[in-house]
Amino acid sequence: MPSIENSTILIIGGSSGIGYGVAEKALAERAKVYIASSNASRVQESIKSLQKRFPDAQIFGHVCDLAGPDVEKSLECLLTSVGPLDHIVFTAGDSLAVQPLDAIDLDAIHRAGHVRFAVPLLLAKLAPRFVNPGYKSSITLTSGAGSQKPFPNWSLIAGYLTGLHGLTRNLALDLKPMRVNLVSPGVVATPLWGSTGMSEELKNYTTLGKVGTAEEVAEAYVYLMKDTNATGSCVSTNAGSLLL
Repeated sequence: MPSIENSTILIIGGSSGIGYGVAEKALAERAKVYIASSNASRVQESIKSLQKRFPDAQIFGHVCDLAGPDVEKSLECLLTSVGPLDHIVFTAGDSLAVQPLDAIDLDAIHRAGHVRFAVPLLLAKLAPRFVNPGYKSSITLTSGAGSQKPFPNWSLIAGYLTGLHGLTRNLALDLKPMRVNLVSPGVVATPLWGSTGMSEELKNYTTLGKVGTAEEVAEAYVYLMKDTNATGSCVSTNAGSLLL
């Protein structure tokens, strides 16, 4: 399988969680890595941590706010600042919009899909100007197990998560020969769960008796960057939670 050594990779959402795990693995394989996040202090902390582990690595951090209405301009500024890329990995996300159906209004629908669906679509729109052409280059997006298995009160967010599957396939066609793929993680122990962390009970809803780690799930992203025959594909990594 091709190496990602000397590849230039942008990881949006790379300052923590799964994105940070992808950055670690890419640096271990001697790639040049840019991480971007909306939290400036977290970006700096993550850069210091990665530099400590990989003293000779090429690792750089950028701040990019994905929440505002001018997000397309923010993305364009980010892409311009990092230069030609071989791969883009999008792991950014906000709190999952889990709420009863009768509590949903139009504003809630718009908010729920902004970061997880609208931003990846705008990113794909801009990508041909900043990503090296050809099948060796790729974009990898992120969905979740809620796209493959229904849960109570998940109708709002599940619509966007499932939509990412269709979006990935169509982008793979529209951006060819650049490759576009998707990773669909199950429950992963990341800072997204907040200060209290996730419940230990969640491991009982998997066949493995465990939840995923960022390091484990990050392998899926590295694989999709390397496999130059994979496009329009989804890798699901969920500890068997879809089987129960």
